Order: sequence, then C-alpha cells, then structure tokens
Amino acid sequence: MSVRIDDTDRKILAELQRDASQSLDEIAARVGSSKTPVWNRIRKLKGAGVIGQQTVLLDAEALGFEATFFVLIRTSEHEADWQRKFLKALRDRPEVQEAHRLAGDIDYILKVRVKNARAYDAFYQTLISEVRVHNVTALLSMEEIKSTTMLPLNGVGAP
Repeated sequence: MSVRIDDTDRKILAELQRDASQSLDEIAARVGSSKTPVWNRIRKLKGAGVIGQQTVLLDAEALGFEATFFVLIRTSEHEADWQRKFLKALRDRPEVQEAHRLAGDIDYILKVRVKNARAYDAFYQTLISEVRVHNVTALLSMEEIKSTTMLPLNGVGAP
C-alpha cells in the first residue's frame, strides 16, 4: 500500500523514532497539532505499513553482552535446500541481530552480539555444525561509534 507522507507525518514519525513511549498529547504538542488528528495519522501510517513493530531498545553492555562480531560468510552452496537450512539456522540464533545477503565476494554478513569471545565460539561451532560454509571471517568490533534505528526522514514521501 502506498501512502503520501506530508510534513506533519514526517514530524510525527520523527517523534516516534525519538521516543515511541510519548503520549499522544506530547506528540501532538511537539508537532503542533491536536491529539485526534495525530492518532488518525498514526493509524493511517500503521495501516500502510510505514510504522511496524514497536519495541524497546535495551542496553546490551548493561546486560553483559560486551562483544559484537561482524561475521563474513562465503559459501559455495546456493541450492534452495542449503539456503533454507542456513536461514533457519540464523533465525534460530538469538545472537544474530542482523543478517544480510550481499553482492560481491562475500555472500552474507551477520551482526552477532554475545557476552564474550567464548560465547562467539559456541555460536560459530553451532552454526557450522548445522550448515556447511566455505569460509567464515569474524571481525570483533573494538568500539561502537554510531548505532541508530532512526531513518533520515527529510524528503521522504514528498511528491
């Protein structure tokens, strides 16, 4: 479903990205509208699929997840059965925060969040026991410089 997004919609979306726990009154005040029109716009945006799942961002380090690995995977297998098993293995592993199929020399990249290197090794051993991969390279992130879920909304939905 296609939806036209105007400046007020963009302001509402920006507020929701900033803090989705705000009340409708707070959002309405920040975007210069009243509660009912804001609620109607949010419903429209949800119905159009612009607003998806609402969740809470947790502090991984505060919970003991101190290591982030970016895992580069090359495979010589591209059959449907292998892909099905691989995708299931990724979906079954809560350590995998993101997984992307790539163009180029690397077939897949994973973002894996674990407590430490030993936990990463357990993840790795489980993964390679479930699916065959040609080559795996794990890169440990030394410092997270920027991480956001917020999209740049300037110009989105403009005619």
